[in-house]
This record gives sequence, structure tokens and C-alpha cells, in this order.
Amino acid sequence: MDELVRSTISAAALAVVFTVLAGKHIIADYVLQSSWMAYGKQRRQDWLAPLAAHAGCHAVLTTAIALAATPRLWWLGIIDFLVHSTIDRCKSLVTAAHQWTPEHRWFWWSIGID
Repeated sequence: MDELVRSTISAAALAVVFTVLAGKHIIADYVLQSSWMAYGKQRRQDWLAPLAAHAGCHAVLTTAIALAATPRLWWLGIIDFLVHSTIDRCKSLVTAAHQWTPEHRWFWWSIGID
């Protein structure tokens, strides 16, 4: 029981972690994502390299945050890479299947689902 108590996190610390990770997400999705990544990851062919580069930005930033905050959680960068690349690829496939364009409401909803 004593270990459980020591491994808990305060609400304030949790809020800081979520805020930092949300900021990281904005930076990786909007500041660091080039048009090559954004358009390339949505192609039907030759999508792997741009998607990997984009998900890699997320992974590197998540790893840096984890190392700064709690080094034993370094592996979160790998999880972020896998989850983010899977979500982005699935979004691309669904958007293509429905032929959503910026004129469609669901296109914009799909942008925010990650």
C-alpha cells in the first residue's frame, strides 16, 4: 500500500503534464509538420516516409518530455509514435474513402481526432 501512495500524482502535477503534452501536440502537428508530411501521409502510395517523419516528431518531443520529467518513462515516445501513426493513417483512409475535402464538415472533424 505504501508504494501505491508514493506513486500517485497530484492533480496539479497531472494538469501540468497534460498541458505540456497538449503543447507538444500543437508544436508537432502545426509547427513542425511540413506540407510534405501533411499531404504525403494522406497519399494512397508512398505515404510511409512522410507519416513516419511526422509521427517521429511526436515521438522525439514526447521522449524529451519524459526524460526531463521522469526518465524511466522514456518508452512513451515509442508508444506515441505507434499510436499517432496508426491514428493518422486511419484518418487518411477514412477521409479518402468518404472523399471528404475542406468543404466537408467531417474533414475538419477528422483533423482534430488525434
